[in-house]
Parts: sequence; C-alpha cells; structure tokens
Amino acid sequence: MKKEIKINDAAIDALRQKLQREGSASGYHLNIDREFVRELVRSLLVNQQRYGYPACPCRLATGDKAADLDIICPCDYRDADLNEFGACFCALYVGQEVMEGRKQAASIPERRPPASERRAARAEISGNLPVGKLSQPVWRCKVCGYLCARGEPPDTCPICKAKKDRFERFL
Repeated sequence: MKKEIKINDAAIDALRQKLQREGSASGYHLNIDREFVRELVRSLLVNQQRYGYPACPCRLATGDKAADLDIICPCDYRDADLNEFGACFCALYVGQEVMEGRKQAASIPERRPPASERRAARAEISGNLPVGKLSQPVWRCKVCGYLCARGEPPDTCPICKAKKDRFERFL
C-alpha cells in the first residue's frame, strides 16, 4: 500500500511565492491561473518528497536524479518552449503575451529526447570535452545557457536560479 503524500497550504504558498520572486527577478512569469499554478506547485512538492528533487510534474521522473536533471524545475526546455510557444511544457511559466492575455497557452510538443538519446549525449559530452589552455574550467547552465569560468560552478545560476547540479562542464 502506497503512502499518500500530504502537502500543506503553507508549503504550497511558500514555494509559489519563491518561484514568483525568482522568476520575476530573471524576467520569467508564472501562469496567471492561480489555481492551476497551485496544483503544479503542489505536484513539485510531491515530487520533491518522492524523489528528493522537484521534477517537472508534467513528465515522468525516474527517481534517478542524474537521469532527471533535465526535468528538474525549471527544466532545460523552459526557455525554448517559452520562445517558441509562449509557455513551458507544463505552462507553469508563460511569456509576456500569455501573461497579458494577448495569447492563449497551447499544447506544446515534447522536446525531451528519449532516454536512450539522453544517455548517449551525456556519454558523448563527458568523454569529448576539448582540452584547452584556460586557467579555469568553463561551466554552462543547462537551463538558460549561462557560462562562467571558475573552479566550480556557482551554487545557484545568477540568471535562472537553477541549482549547482544543473551546470555541466563546457570547456
């Protein structure tokens, strides 16, 4: 028998406010449908409890954080979806036109490659990094593309607020 995960209203409100604050600071907007956002935030909290990380509620997480890094909210596909469709896959984040009601959020095709392609890409990237004469490694945020040259990636991306584990060594 599965244990039901309970999330209280205070936790939902706190995470929603955090996402709103961080998103606004980086130029992102939460969907204007507050009840819809509330359910997505509740689902993020459920996934946080279930897996230990806030996997996107609209995709199936494996429970293996390394395999799911691309779907930890904000997912790696958010910016491309916002640019092309005006909303991210789950519509938690929306573009300016959707936020202002000038455009309707619509169905978005899945952009996440199949698991076999993601595994092959991770293996190729990790095995084929160019070796240069830089004094520091270059780290890339897989969510927004931010680059920085330093010994370790930042704890939090200054652009999109993604956590340290969302960075990959670029050079």
